[in-house]
Amino acid sequence: MIDSHLAGAARSRRVGLVGLERVPVRAGTVLHDSHGRRLGTVTSGTLAPSVDRPIAMAYLPVDHAMAQHEVYAEVRGRRLPMRVAAMPFHPHHYKR
Repeated sequence: MIDSHLAGAARSRRVGLVGLERVPVRAGTVLHDSHGRRLGTVTSGTLAPSVDRPIAMAYLPVDHAMAQHEVYAEVRGRRLPMRVAAMPFHPHHYKR
């Protein structure tokens, strides 16, 4: 079974998501595309003070895992826009 996964192309990819509204998105939140089709679920999420926005991680189908692609998280009956973003969400500032 593992060999079949390694031989074929991956069907989903882990991505970072940044919320466009200030509502935190938690693990288990369902993600949809602009047509209302279910894409996946959030694996972890919180309100990040370092970027002053809600952030999350999720597995999305490869065709929706492109940077700046917009998906919608269903929170309390509302669909909130989120944008696929590069991780880490905040650049490091340490010196070597």
